[in-house]
Amino acid sequence: MTTTRPTFEDFLGWLEAGRAQGQVHFDDKQQSWHVLGHPEVSTTLSDPAVFSSDLSALRLTQDDYALFQRGNFVQMDPPQHRKLRTLVSQAFTPKVVADLEPRIAELTTGLLDRAGERFDLIDALAYPLPVIVIAELLGIPTSDQGLFRAWADVLLGQEIDPDEGLRAAGERVMTIVAPTLQEMNAYFLDHIRTRRAEPRADLTSKLVRAEVDGQRLADEEIIGFVGLLLLAGHITTTATLGNSVVSFQDNPDAAAEVRADPTLLPAAIEEVLRMRTPFPRLARFTTVDTEVGGVRIPAGQVLLPWLTAANRDARVFDEPDRFDIHRRPNPHLSFGHGIHFCLGAPLARLEARVALRLLLERYRDIEVAPENQVEHRNPWTMVAVTRLPLEVRAA
Repeated sequence: MTTTRPTFEDFLGWLEAGRAQGQVHFDDKQQSWHVLGHPEVSTTLSDPAVFSSDLSALRLTQDDYALFQRGNFVQMDPPQHRKLRTLVSQAFTPKVVADLEPRIAELTTGLLDRAGERFDLIDALAYPLPVIVIAELLGIPTSDQGLFRAWADVLLGQEIDPDEGLRAAGERVMTIVAPTLQEMNAYFLDHIRTRRAEPRADLTSKLVRAEVDGQRLADEEIIGFVGLLLLAGHITTTATLGNSVVSFQDNPDAAAEVRADPTLLPAAIEEVLRMRTPFPRLARFTTVDTEVGGVRIPAGQVLLPWLTAANRDARVFDEPDRFDIHRRPNPHLSFGHGIHFCLGAPLARLEARVALRLLLERYRDIEVAPENQVEHRNPWTMVAVTRLPLEVRAA
């Protein structure tokens, strides 16, 4: 990549240039292994005993980060991961998620009622909808959504240079985000203590009462739980809604098909997730000498499984750069794979389906502003728009 803040096309070009070096290859500058192919990425995400999610040994020791990590089961390995994930899985069962559909539709309708004929999709709908849903589940005041967005912008808005070593980049970013982590931890700890004193019918109260191996979790152990669910519970949906509207703008024939036949919408959303993968990469740490895609990798190495690249692997997807809402099958890895498959995927899919259906029903025309008015995140960190002005005409 030639710029610190690349365009999405620059980013895709960089990945494909890397693929020419092999689906698995070592990067001298980052001192890590890029894993680009779909089967190779699947391998690294399928075996936590060999490819660990615990990267704590690689990071700068920082008190606020360490406190947040105590309940962050995304970066844990079995058996602790299984124990902690089980605690929150009950909140995302198919029935619980399905029962949220009327509320999601109600919120979407209310937000669009206030939007008018010219509005920023992110400000008017794509951000507030999922953050209200997850905040209500957790019992957190939805009136604080502006604060949550500011936190997400700090955590996801750091510029990363692809030529910078991972350790150096991690230390630099940690220094910048530490005050935000401190603020988040204090906020969540106060909320948790309030629920312990006065439990209600929300997920935070359930976590306060839950037991692992016969012992209740300490308040400090729940911070990472609540923080992870709040942040991860909205940013993927926010990204997917924006990415869907951009994809429909770029592919008007597909948008017309979905308008004519709304039953195509779920498949269209899956193709958006494949083509514009919100989180472009994950990270793993080898615990033993191993092999991925025929390449020998020693123990103690950092691997970067690139979901964006895996989702465009021509060995798995015919014409991978073509937006095809009829793609069958569509085994994209946008929600991960294996034991860390995204717990909130069913909720994110439901929110996207309901919101996009109501958008298409409500407006006969949806025009995206010129590209110079649309703002994007750095795709190295997240593939998403942060500003998406629209002009709409009622159906």
